[in-house]
Amino acid sequence: MGLKDKASRIDFGSLPGLSASPALLAPAGENKPPKTAPGAMMAFAVDQRSEIVQENDLLRKKAGRVDELQGQLGEALQDLQQWQDAKATRLIDPERIVRSRFANRHAVNFDGVEFEQLKAEIRDAGGNVQAIKVRTVVGLSGEARYELVFGHRRHEACRQLGLPVLAVVDNLDDRTLFVEMDRENRSRKDLSAWEQGAMYRRALKEGLFPSNRKLAEATGVDLGAVGKALALADLPDEVVAAFGSPLELQYRWAKPLSDALMADHEGMLGRARELKKQAGTLVARTVFERLTSRTVKGVEPFNPPPQVDVMIGDKCVARLQITAAGGANVAIVPGAMPATQLQALADLVEGFLTGSEKRN
Repeated sequence: MGLKDKASRIDFGSLPGLSASPALLAPAGENKPPKTAPGAMMAFAVDQRSEIVQENDLLRKKAGRVDELQGQLGEALQDLQQWQDAKATRLIDPERIVRSRFANRHAVNFDGVEFEQLKAEIRDAGGNVQAIKVRTVVGLSGEARYELVFGHRRHEACRQLGLPVLAVVDNLDDRTLFVEMDRENRSRKDLSAWEQGAMYRRALKEGLFPSNRKLAEATGVDLGAVGKALALADLPDEVVAAFGSPLELQYRWAKPLSDALMADHEGMLGRARELKKQAGTLVARTVFERLTSRTVKGVEPFNPPPQVDVMIGDKCVARLQITAAGGANVAIVPGAMPATQLQALADLVEGFLTGSEKRN
C-alpha cells in the first residue's frame, strides 16, 4: 500500500486539538482544511513545531528570570551575612537595670572631672551613642529587669541625667558575662589593680573558674598580674582605707604590702589606722612607704611633725615642712635673709644632705 493510500485512511478529526480547531490544519491565510491527507499532516507538524518553539522561548525567558532572581538572592545573603551576629539595640529606663554582683567599677569612678565630662557628652548627644550591654533577669515582682554586663559609667551617667540608656540585650551565662565585662572594661578606662583583684576574687569564690590559671586564660590576662591583683584585693580593710582611694593601689605594691603584713601584722594595721586620719593629704607613694616600714627593736617608725619653725629670739624667720610626696620645703620669711646669701644657703643644704660641710 502506498503512502498516499495510508494517509487517506487517517482520521484527523479524532486527533486531540484538531477536532475542536480544524482551522489549525489550514494553510496560513485560509480558514479551510487542506485538500489532501499529506497536506494535513504537514500542517499539523508545522503547528506542533511552532508551539514547541514558543514553549522553548517561554522557558528560556523563565530560566533567565530565575538566574536574575538567584543573583539578587545571592547579593541579599551577602548583605545579611555581615549582620549575622549583630544584636538589636533598644532604649531602656536605667532604673530597670541593676549592677551585677561581678561589677568591677568602684563608686569613685562615678565622680570627678572625667565622669563629669562623660555626662556632658551624653547630655549634649541626648543619650549614650555607644550602647551598653545587659542581660535579662526576672525581678522579685516578676517584672523583667536587666543586669549590666558592661557600660557601668554610661549607665550611671544616663541615670543621673534622667535619660533612657541605649542597650544591647543578650542572653549570657555568668561566666560569659564575667569575661565580657572584664575584657570590655579593660579596653576602655583601665580598672585599678584593686578593682581588678576584687572582681577576680568574686569570680573565684562563685566558682566561675577552678583556678587562677583558668581565669587568666579565659580573660587573656597574665597569670602574674592576676596573682598581684588578688593579693591587693585580699589586703585588710584598714590597709586599703589608709589610701585616699583604693584605686591608688598599684600592682607593684602587692608583694611588699603582703610581706610587710605577714612580718608585722599588728604594727602595720596600727600604722594604717593612723594614716587613715590623714587620708587625702598624703600621696599614695608616701602611704605605701609608711605602711611597709617595719618597727626596729620595738621603736615605732619616725613620724615627723607637719612643720618646724626656725626661731631667732621670739621671731619666726623660717618654716620647714614635709610635703605630701615626702620631700621638704624651706620657707624663709621676707627680709630674714639677704639675696646675696642664697648661694651660701644652697651650700648649707648640700652639706646637710651629703653629711659633709662645704667650705668656700
